[in-house]
Amino acid sequence: MHRYLDCNATYPQLPISLEAMVQAATAAPGNPSSLHWAGRAARRIVDDARDTLAAFVGAELGSVVYTSGGTEANNIAIHSVLSTANPGRIVTTAIEHPAILNPLETFVAANPEWELVKLRPNRDGVVTADSVEAAINDETRLLCMMYANNESGALQPVEEVAALCRNRSIPMLVDAVQMLGKGRLRFNELGIDFMSISAHKIGGPKGVGALLVRRGVRLKELTPGGGQERGRRSGTENVPAIAGFSAALGQLDFSVCRPVRDLFEAELVEKLPYVEVVSQCAVRTPNTSLVILPGLDGETLLMQLDLAGFAVASGSACSSGKREPSHVLLGMGYSELKARSSLRVSFAPDSSREDALALVEALVGADKRLKGMAGITA
Repeated sequence: MHRYLDCNATYPQLPISLEAMVQAATAAPGNPSSLHWAGRAARRIVDDARDTLAAFVGAELGSVVYTSGGTEANNIAIHSVLSTANPGRIVTTAIEHPAILNPLETFVAANPEWELVKLRPNRDGVVTADSVEAAINDETRLLCMMYANNESGALQPVEEVAALCRNRSIPMLVDAVQMLGKGRLRFNELGIDFMSISAHKIGGPKGVGALLVRRGVRLKELTPGGGQERGRRSGTENVPAIAGFSAALGQLDFSVCRPVRDLFEAELVEKLPYVEVVSQCAVRTPNTSLVILPGLDGETLLMQLDLAGFAVASGSACSSGKREPSHVLLGMGYSELKARSSLRVSFAPDSSREDALALVEALVGADKRLKGMAGITA
């Protein structure tokens, strides 16, 4: 029996999303920039989807810029700010997704006159607003902070930090990829400049997302071309994917995952008392559990669980295949050994108590086998 418990990496595409894609591809075959009937039909689908998405995230219609996903959305925002600003300070956190950290680090490496500050979280995995306030100054040109961590699920104080940035007129980018569908998003109320989201985290298609842009903020295109998306992101819009994204909005209720997640953690700690639940005292997304099993290699454990039919993760899916320890756990102050012994479980709304208990039993069995092979008796 296969159990898919890796929903933070991607959520299996929903039938309603697939149906919307097929309908868009067949009923509106034209280029949405074309003026004939086929193009107008495609344009209507894109415009209706944009309206639906804007309403869902509390943004203005003109704020939505469709992209290929969260990574491109983050890069567009970062490029727009840094390519036009005087050298100064960039503030972010040590637990950001690589889609934030990598472009920032690449930019600063090529422009050494810039300063990159990566704030460390507390032991609960939260970067406090006080630490942000202490780090920003008159030279701060951009602040990047994720809404919910993709590994620990810990929510960051985005609302408080957004107020600090507004008061100092500092552009702020919020990576909300893991928050979409798992909590309330109100872009306009935050008063930030940018927010990135992605469809495949909520059962939409892979390869489509959006950047939300505050009114009055100008974007500088990464890839200039035909001037689509109001001159902010050139390239013919992926009409079927955009339709599938729109259809997936609001279809999943992740709040129902919390009892299953809590049962999994309680049973696992009871059976294996030395297991540590990361960010247990923080406010987390309701489906996410990051646990450390000391003495076990996370990748090896992952393979054991795969053989048992479980799809879970060791760190971020975007870092899969790499042997580096979790940068999130390192940023939280965990040792490299513990960071390599982590396992992330991200439940689905239809995950059951039986799924949670079966995973616990599989982990207990894998723990016994692996330690037996290593000659560890206690």
